[in-house]
Amino acid sequence: MARDVSDTTPITSRNMLVEWLEAGSKTSGAPLLIGTEHEKIPFYAADDSPVPYEGAGGRGGVRALLEGLRDTLGWAPILDRDTLIGLYQSDGGGAISLEPGGQFELSGAPLADVHATHDELDAHFAALAPVARALGVRFLDLGASPKWSRAETPTMPKQRYAIMQAYMPKVGALGLDMMFRTATVQVNIDFVDEADMVQKTRVGLALQPLITAMFANSPFLDGKPTGRLSQRSYIWLDTDPDRTGMLPFAFEKGFGFERYVDYALDVPMYFVKRGDVYHDVAGASFRDLMEGRLQQLPGERATMSDWANHLSTIFPEVRLKTYLEMRGADAGPRAHFTALPALCAGLFYDSAALDQARELTKGWSAAARQALRADVPGLALDARIEGRSLRDVGRDVLALAKGGLRQRARLDAKGRDESVFLAPLEAIIEDGRTLAQRRLDAYYGGWGQSIDAAFTDCVLPQ
Repeated sequence: MARDVSDTTPITSRNMLVEWLEAGSKTSGAPLLIGTEHEKIPFYAADDSPVPYEGAGGRGGVRALLEGLRDTLGWAPILDRDTLIGLYQSDGGGAISLEPGGQFELSGAPLADVHATHDELDAHFAALAPVARALGVRFLDLGASPKWSRAETPTMPKQRYAIMQAYMPKVGALGLDMMFRTATVQVNIDFVDEADMVQKTRVGLALQPLITAMFANSPFLDGKPTGRLSQRSYIWLDTDPDRTGMLPFAFEKGFGFERYVDYALDVPMYFVKRGDVYHDVAGASFRDLMEGRLQQLPGERATMSDWANHLSTIFPEVRLKTYLEMRGADAGPRAHFTALPALCAGLFYDSAALDQARELTKGWSAAARQALRADVPGLALDARIEGRSLRDVGRDVLALAKGGLRQRARLDAKGRDESVFLAPLEAIIEDGRTLAQRRLDAYYGGWGQSIDAAFTDCVLPQ
């Protein structure tokens, strides 16, 4: 989330929260759009060291990256008090933001198709490359920082992150690793009404472990293999049980906007923002804020901004706002940044593909889904559910997505539909080996068991 929402409307009832979610429904025939967000970990090419906000050793840092892009693109600044922490297109397009450890994120605009996503990525990297090159900065294409310890990882100057950093160790062993040492690519999709939201949420949750498996790309941490293929996904298992997970209630009868609101109201808060100040209320109840009885801010009552900000601090595998976020994938190479939106557009924006995906997954029990979620960080495509490997499930799902994309028939200038962007996933399913496994082969082979080679071989092109 690049910017906090600004809406000071007082919340006077629970129903307002339900209506806020429901307002995302595209019931008027508006086009269903797709947004892609991706994070990348910067490092100094000269010595493979992390990039602090203010720079190091006379070299410009993350702030200089933002300033260079601001001057290149003309995007408006996002400030935390007086500190530059991001950029945004004032016409409602994309934005650039910072994750806690300096992970550099493009929050893409809502776009009509994956061809437009591809063009957006080209434009982003074309603008970023000369700025980064001048600073001696490059970007890893891994889903977790492979070498630096937590202590060596820089901290970005954002008030909300300081609050989260203090709270995370109270609720999970790996929350700080999540904040500072992981990177993801995620896709945001629309829904047309409540029933459509329910269907997409259920399919999305059931298939997030498959997405994790296909995009597994974080086998290293602290300079060595972790024994897992998606360390990023494993980290989420011990981050904060109150705000993460597979949302088993989403598969229960009666699930809808109201049930999600009740879930979100039970998630402890991190902060309340008033003016330029983030007040630390970590662990407090949003219900208490609605009633004006928050101990840390007596008499202060919730606004719609507070609700939007609170929803942005909940991290399930599929997150509901006024759209749905698919959150299971590791960051990776450029081709993965378009493969995920292609997969999601094919599955979720073709009614036949969506119905068949639901049919494929609806027999999976809550226990089986949870066991799969626990197994997939280590086993990836070899994990099994209801007697089938994820590789076999992946074949079926890719066929559905490909059919959905061909039915959409969104063509580029060369007459190609969006299914061309599924090629990296088709190759992974065909080979049966994830990108993480191929990089482990390199580690034990040509890299000579030195993680330093990752800073040459696992780098986004500039």
